[in-house]
Amino acid sequence: MEERRKQPRKDLMSYCQVFDFNGGYLLGYLGDINLLGAMVISDQEVKTDRDTIVQIQLPELKEFSDESINIPARIAWCHQDISPEYFNVGIEFKDLTARQKKIIESVIEKYEFRRQNPNYPTHPNELNE
Repeated sequence: MEERRKQPRKDLMSYCQVFDFNGGYLLGYLGDINLLGAMVISDQEVKTDRDTIVQIQLPELKEFSDESINIPARIAWCHQDISPEYFNVGIEFKDLTARQKKIIESVIEKYEFRRQNPNYPTHPNELNE
């Protein structure tokens, strides 16, 4: 599948609840996020290509007291996860405010899952290269 994302998504260590504010139900849990959108892990298939407002429950952030943010969004896609009991739901954000952008950047900074390469010793075969 061709990568069409304009900005890399950031995997998070904190799974935040995401609600369809218009429908009043839990969409699922935030899997990754950037300033353009997010991927939600859901236990149900979600109707796509529709506009809504998503409410993201926020983890603890030192610089913000907000418990959640409501973002106008479009449910762009829904695909079955590698685990067949779950679905991955693509959400495209619309019209983020400056404050919402700062909150999302703060969530990414504090909760991004950073993959670090292990610091293994050099293999003997690599010493002569």
